[in-house]
Amino acid sequence: MKKDIKFPQIENVFVSVVQDDEGWKVYLLNRHDEQLDTVMVTSKGYGDKNGQEQKTSVLRHMIPKIESGEYALIEPISEDVFHLTNEYWVSFFINGQLYDKKYIFVPETIIKDNLSFIPELKLQGVLHE
Repeated sequence: MKKDIKFPQIENVFVSVVQDDEGWKVYLLNRHDEQLDTVMVTSKGYGDKNGQEQKTSVLRHMIPKIESGEYALIEPISEDVFHLTNEYWVSFFINGQLYDKKYIFVPETIIKDNLSFIPELKLQGVLHE
């Protein structure tokens, strides 16, 4: 049963939205000492604009592994959805233990005022811990 599964706290794994020459992209960063295995990411956006409910398609991504100190591209993202809540539900294994966390970018947080330098990517971005 789900209540019997232990989900330890995730540390040193981050989601970042960065801008490069091609546009905005979402990355998963592994600053953990161990490799992440069988990484599954579900992404979706939801909210409203001018009183009308809006939501994006739910996308699912599978990344076989992310080595310690490495990163992986999750997906490109359009500025057209920055007014929505953008949610990334990340699950992976470290040494056979399941880890699971939702990273939520609330509306209007992916803006130039919130950018900081992301060393792994050598780009400016919004880092979610």
